[in-house]
Amino acid sequence: MPRPATRIVLGAFGALVLLLAMSAGAQAPASQFAPPVSGAPQSPTFRPEELEQLAAPIALYPDALVAQILMASTYPLEVVEAARWAKANPSVKDKALEDAMQKQDWDASVKSLTAFPQVLTMMDAKLDWTQKLGDAFLAQQKDLMDAVQRLRAKAYAAGNLKSSKEQTVTTDQQGGSTVYIIEPASPQVVYVPTYNPTVVYGPWPYPGYPPYYYYPPGYVAGPVFVFSVGIIIGSALWGGCHWGGGNVYIDHRTYNNFNRTNIRDDNWEHRPEHRKGAQYRDTATQQRFGGSARPGVDSREAFRGRTDQGRQEIARGGAEKFGQPGGAGDRAAPAGNRPGPGAFDGVGHGGETRDFSNRGATSRASAGASRPGGGGGMRPGGGGGMRGGGGRGR
Repeated sequence: MPRPATRIVLGAFGALVLLLAMSAGAQAPASQFAPPVSGAPQSPTFRPEELEQLAAPIALYPDALVAQILMASTYPLEVVEAARWAKANPSVKDKALEDAMQKQDWDASVKSLTAFPQVLTMMDAKLDWTQKLGDAFLAQQKDLMDAVQRLRAKAYAAGNLKSSKEQTVTTDQQGGSTVYIIEPASPQVVYVPTYNPTVVYGPWPYPGYPPYYYYPPGYVAGPVFVFSVGIIIGSALWGGCHWGGGNVYIDHRTYNNFNRTNIRDDNWEHRPEHRKGAQYRDTATQQRFGGSARPGVDSREAFRGRTDQGRQEIARGGAEKFGQPGGAGDRAAPAGNRPGPGAFDGVGHGGETRDFSNRGATSRASAGASRPGGGGGMRPGGGGGMRGGGGRGR
């Protein structure tokens, strides 16, 4: 039997070993831990009103742009990188932009959004929204797309969704329901709308889920819709929405032109390798695509604007809560008609057309290109602020 002094030494040694083991476990990266066991509690699904809250800022964008935003939102870290790149290279456009994208390893959907700096800026500034949008798209794709159609129906009934020189609005019967289709009035010129969700859809019916929103610089009170300057997009817009089937697809011919690939089908697939360590929200999505589900999905920590730190924040489920009224991270447009900070400079310069085509044919800008981009806006009302990468980058 050990003497008292020996027992003291052994006890201290055991405590030290236990302390070191606990310390190592606390510092181990999440990727080293096994995924949740079968039967573990899963994150709740998004409610219909929450899906409308998430879809509100983009539901009235052209269909193809909606599809590519949903794809790209499933790669939030690459969105951050692309937004930083676009901000640092504002003069790169036309064929030079497409050439530059060949050097990046981002998903094709993220690359395509460099042709729409305003959209990338919004997704970067509203990173919490981007992440949740991607979560919803991966877990409930059809439900989210149905939410987009419900919002369009509301805007149409309110008399605010209609054809103009910037866009064409039509209806169709798909899957036994009426769907609302939004396309650019000119196939090569796209205008990105800015609108107040609490106005354009009529009275917002979900007080507990106020819509996210985003107002770029130069945005002032005015009409229901304010459109960006016309963007000549070349082959950058290759997504599509199959509303009746509740899924997105790609036009492989246009996709191949922009990405210089040779894929032969129009199916879109999420590519987990482009998550770059960002964890999935729920166990079901994690098991479907691999990786790990992030704990504390509803916690939101400050996102400081650095890509590397952004990786760490998203990987552990934290991103600043942007865009909802009353939130500590609310950086959307403040009360009154002042624009929200941290936004895009390209809106509000009437008559300007930016050419992102690969042929540089500025003469193709339609008559609609003279639409003033920042001559109007709407006063921010009540309500709050504001998914998988493009086709397959084979």
